[in-house]
Amino acid sequence: MNLTLQLAELITGSQPSALAREKARAGVLDFVSVALPIVQGQIVDTPLSGLRKVYTARDSQTLALLLGYAGHALDFDDFHPDFRGHPSTVILPALFALARDNPQLGGEAFLDAYIIGVETAGRLGLAAGSYHYKAGYHSTVTLGTIAAAAAAARLVNVSVDQTANILGIAATRASGLRAQFGSAIKPLHAGFAAESAVIATKLALAGVEGQPAAVLEAFLISSGGGQQQPEKLVAHWAEPWRIVSPGLEFKPYPTCAGTHSAADAAFVLREEWLQTSGKPLAELADDLDSIDVSFPPGGDIAASVRCPHNGIEARFSLEYVIAAVLLRNRLSLADFGEGPLDAEIFALAKKVQRSPDATAPPDEIDPTQRFHQVTLSRKNGEMLVCRITRKQSVAKGVDQKLKLQGCLSQASQQEWSEIETLSQLTSPAALTELAKRLTSF
Repeated sequence: MNLTLQLAELITGSQPSALAREKARAGVLDFVSVALPIVQGQIVDTPLSGLRKVYTARDSQTLALLLGYAGHALDFDDFHPDFRGHPSTVILPALFALARDNPQLGGEAFLDAYIIGVETAGRLGLAAGSYHYKAGYHSTVTLGTIAAAAAAARLVNVSVDQTANILGIAATRASGLRAQFGSAIKPLHAGFAAESAVIATKLALAGVEGQPAAVLEAFLISSGGGQQQPEKLVAHWAEPWRIVSPGLEFKPYPTCAGTHSAADAAFVLREEWLQTSGKPLAELADDLDSIDVSFPPGGDIAASVRCPHNGIEARFSLEYVIAAVLLRNRLSLADFGEGPLDAEIFALAKKVQRSPDATAPPDEIDPTQRFHQVTLSRKNGEMLVCRITRKQSVAKGVDQKLKLQGCLSQASQQEWSEIETLSQLTSPAALTELAKRLTSF
């Protein structure tokens, strides 16, 4: 049996657990929190107006594209370590767009399709191997297109053969490069993936047939650089569900996930400097001779921007993120929006130097073992050092209610509660209402 058909059988035949559905509900709430303020215009996003001049239709594939962009526009959406990308912002836009046209769909069927999509995303990440991302591919759109297609196929309840066809069509459309990080095209990657998933599904439902075999195998070979492990795509499926373990990681900060443990170290060092120096915060920049950040070789592959030109690029800058924490004690949406950079933060960021730790195993071997060690070198010769691992940062968790309120700051307490309730997808009308709001634009 070919790999594409094996995966199709798992997609159509497996049954998610109650725990998986619970985790999926949390994922829906996180996605709604970061996407809805862009959809409703509560947070200004100039590129979206440009997209709407180009994408003017109201069909499901167009809405999936716009919602995918909106979900990733703030770079505040969830992350999955096996996938090495952002699964929900490609999977959920495709599902919500399809659900909008199919009001008879129930909440549990929707959640199950979402769970299947995350499972496929995680499995694809493992199967693609370490070369895929390192070579310059953006997993969120390359692997995400196929994962979103798997979820869409499950949602519309097609046959195994039709599911295999949907996967194959999606795989041949999957493309996206990390070179676009720091621009509006990065979040548009998520939109491209969601759009392709819907198109692949519609083509299959219309009877358009692609090759029935060897398509996913060809995709993994062509983008795996010899590091691909195709068997991991289907082996031990749902043991456990990828949405349960390692699970979705919700972001505490609106910056690249590759900066978060460095930020956490900077928060610790800021307090230590204030206590040990006895100086006011206004003197911090002058007191420091240099700032060093070390990490496993290749650990800064996503946070690659050293000298950002705007707030969007700053999301991917270790230098700017560390400096922002030290000076402002926060990483807020306002700090990483479309506006100009903070001159004081930018000046301090110039003192940050990257020093990959050659004694640590390369990041590509196991990104979950990543750490950031930040060292503040004071002009009096004293050094303050803090090392935070990625696992420590993730273990802190995120208060989803506070995140919702922070993203939708203009909403009322009643509106926040309403969104939380709708995101549970427990009532018959909840899915229809949520899909309507997310595709209102």
